[in-house]
Parts: sequence; structure tokens; C-alpha cells
Amino acid sequence: MADFFTHFSCVLDVDTVDNAAKALDLYNAFMDELAAEDPPSNGFRLSVEPEYGGTKLWMRDDVTGDPQQIVEFVLRCARAFRLRGRWGFQWANTASRPRIGAFSGGAHLLDLGRRRTISWITTDRWLAIALDGGNPDTGGQGDDRT
Repeated sequence: MADFFTHFSCVLDVDTVDNAAKALDLYNAFMDELAAEDPPSNGFRLSVEPEYGGTKLWMRDDVTGDPQQIVEFVLRCARAFRLRGRWGFQWANTASRPRIGAFSGGAHLLDLGRRRTISWITTDRWLAIALDGGNPDTGGQGDDRT
């Protein structure tokens, strides 16, 4: 039997040290919400990184995590601190033993100002589209360059 993991490590700059301190409170409330879910979510770990001016939040998995939780938390921070610009991260899906279909990954891109997803992709979806003859770079539409 194999164990399956989702790994990520990313940084969000919340502009001020005060915002970073408030983000810790947002994080604790968010983790309380996740703990109340049935079953509880894997969540993620968060710390403020003082060596980078104390304004950057380091988010990462603890054994395994849930990329959707990162998206939801970053959008909460964007709303609370009126963050602007684009932000994104990537993740890797792994397993403790070789298993067919167990290894993949993905990336997610957000518009912080509009508080929404711009785009996201998983490597298994990208590959499935390409193997089926579609153009994975256009979300599966045929390649118009031929």
C-alpha cells in the first residue's frame, strides 16, 4: 500500500509587518474552520519570514496539504489587505511507492486585486489533452497552427 502526498512551498508578500501579524490571526481562524470539516482538511503550515522584512508569509505542506486551501487563504489575505497584482504557486503530487497515476502536479494563478483565479492547470489534465490530440496550451482546443 502506498501513501499519497501533495507538496508545496510558496511565499505571499502582504506588504507590511502589521498585515503579516494580522495574517497569522486570519490563518488561525481559517485552520479552526478546516478542523471543523468532516473529514478535516490537511490544510497547510504558515509562518512569517523575518529575514525577508517580516512581510512575507511562507506557506507549505506538513507531510501533505491541500492546494485549494492555499488559494482560499490567499484570497482572504488579498481581501483583508487589499493586495493587488498576480500571484501564483505550484504543487507536486507524489506517492511513497511507485503507483500508476500517482505522480503529477499543477499550478494556480490568481488576480489578487479582483480576488479570483486567472488560470490553473494540473499536469495530468495537460497530458490527457495532449495524448487525446488536443492542444493542452489552449485548454484542449485543436492546434490552429497546422
